[in-house]
Amino acid sequence: MNNTATGLSENVAGLLCYVLGWVSGVIFLILEPENRFVRFHAIQSVCVFGALTIAGIILGWIPFIGTFFSWIISVISFILWIVLMVKAYHGARYKMPWAGNFAEKKAG
Repeated sequence: MNNTATGLSENVAGLLCYVLGWVSGVIFLILEPENRFVRFHAIQSVCVFGALTIAGIILGWIPFIGTFFSWIISVISFILWIVLMVKAYHGARYKMPWAGNFAEKKAG
């Protein structure tokens, strides 16, 4: 595995892009200017978990049913969080349906 600007191996940096959701994605976008693998995971993290965070907040405002949908989004977020971290650690560019294509274009 290649090293990154942070001194970490690609797979570890890719995993860390997901650790704090979109926040760690933003951090690695700032810290890693060159490595395409890490930038892909950072961008995908921002897109996926940013969208899920916004959706959860908006749906949480709807009385009764919004709480249920917000809970469903939380469960989906947790599952995706685990899957994406494991895939990144194993060196895979696991692409989410809409965010993966966007991340691939932006990462180069």
